Amino acid sequence: MNRREAIESAVRILAPRITRHEFEAVTDHALGSRGLHTASPETAAWLSLTSYIRHRLTDYDALLDDGYDQESARFFVLDDMNAILEEWGSPRRVQAEDEPE
Repeated sequence: MNRREAIESAVRILAPRITRHEFEAVTDHALGSRGLHTASPETAAWLSLTSYIRHRLTDYDALLDDGYDQESARFFVLDDMNAILEEWGSPRRVQAEDEPE
């Protein structure tokens, strides 16, 4: 199994009901990110998935633009992120104490 296949498999486990478009975006991000290059496929998939949700599907970036610091902005989008993870069938949730991406 090559790295792409391993990451795709991890994304399918982490978000079995993710849409095809979002699946491709998360996978491509996990493969293209220099910071995730050495991460395990499972870690790369999770960090890419949560980053995608945070930046594309919540008000996180708008909160930063409004002057909130990262920690506060993350706090305010936590419930929205977990609702999306639940909708996608994920067995995991983002915790308030999770490390920044």
